Amino acid sequence: MTEVLVRRAPDGTITELQVKGHTGYAEQGEDIVCAGVTVLAVTALMHCKLKPGGTPESAAKAQVILETTVLGLLDIEKDYPKYVRVTEGG
Repeated sequence: MTEVLVRRAPDGTITELQVKGHTGYAEQGEDIVCAGVTVLAVTALMHCKLKPGGTPESAAKAQVILETTVLGLLDIEKDYPKYVRVTEGG
């Protein structure tokens, strides 16, 4: 199973996104679920942790990318719950 951890700040902005594991939906190289997760995760990196201090513009752009990634991962989880789990932690 691929596990996705999303951490958010109190204001709801994403501060960390971590993706690990193989879905196990099919053999490696044939696994469309893993391929979908990988495409989304590579868009934002496999493990991304934001640190305070950037410009408001760069922070806003990062949030758009991360929120889009999380929405896509949640859609995959909805269709393949045995193979992908998205959790949110504080």
